[in-house]
Amino acid sequence: MSLAKPVAETVARHLVATGKVIDEDPAEALAHALAARRLASRISAVREAVGLAAYHAGEWQTAIAELRTYHRMTGVQSHLAVLADCERALGRPERAIDLFRGADRDTLEPAVAIELLIVAAGARGDLGQKDAAVAMLQVRELTSESTEPWTARLRYAYADALLAVDRREEAREWFSRAADADAEGETDAAERLLELDGVVIEGDDDEDEVPVEDEVATGPGAPGAVPARPDAELSADGSADDADPTAEPGTGDLPDEGTDTDPAEPVAVVQDAVVQDTPDRNPVDGATVTRAGDDAGTSPVADVEDRAAGSGATVDQAEATGGAAAPAQAADESVAERR
Repeated sequence: MSLAKPVAETVARHLVATGKVIDEDPAEALAHALAARRLASRISAVREAVGLAAYHAGEWQTAIAELRTYHRMTGVQSHLAVLADCERALGRPERAIDLFRGADRDTLEPAVAIELLIVAAGARGDLGQKDAAVAMLQVRELTSESTEPWTARLRYAYADALLAVDRREEAREWFSRAADADAEGETDAAERLLELDGVVIEGDDDEDEVPVEDEVATGPGAPGAVPARPDAELSADGSADDADPTAEPGTGDLPDEGTDTDPAEPVAVVQDAVVQDTPDRNPVDGATVTRAGDDAGTSPVADVEDRAAGSGATVDQAEATGGAAAPAQAADESVAERR
């Protein structure tokens, strides 16, 4: 299907507005995305935007439903790490691990594969399998000489896992390596390093400081910390880098409005927003990941997961039924009496 030009422009403006405010105001971003969905629920980029905005806003169930729909519509599995993280945030770490096991690593972008590994290791930690979490993160990319966009996040997650098993000296070393690789300041590795060294920054005069081990993690590996970005970027004029927001996807079409299986959306009225620019959210490239196995009860390093069974995150799609054609009725011809 195609959208009328005024509708397409409105949808594009909502998508651009979603991307512009998603980090600063996730609730507003979700409202924009939902407004776009009300106009164009069959457009894959719209469903992706709702899913990512819901993830940033902590609406985990909505994020799962929308991103599964996006995967089904496009045939790609680009947000498996986000889906796994949502399962973990909902208290279902086993499902997060299942997503990791079932992923086809040969088809994943390196950044997605690394982030999925980090989430799965965090899920192991949630289950109390902290040593297994450490072992899972001992992949070759951890010690690679090259610095990729995800290098700091992987090293940070490994340092956090080491700290969880009370290997403080090793944790300090890897927080230091994470800080060295984090030129953009994406993590708080430098601050964590100072805390381990007992350094108090002037102005941080909290009287009852929580021990480092007892603090709630907010960096890579913590629920809600996956850097979720859309696969295609919309410019301010509504054009897309990799997809046309006015075109129907070729496969996996959704049913008509009213048969959608997604959860009810909150009521939100959003005025059309004209946005001047959009932030750079392109996926990053990197080296192929090799995962260590993570089965409990066996050596997580030796048991390598080689299954390529897909994500395992399927959603049944309701089918729209067409109306039956009414039979034509013949009109009776009246006969006039002749005198």
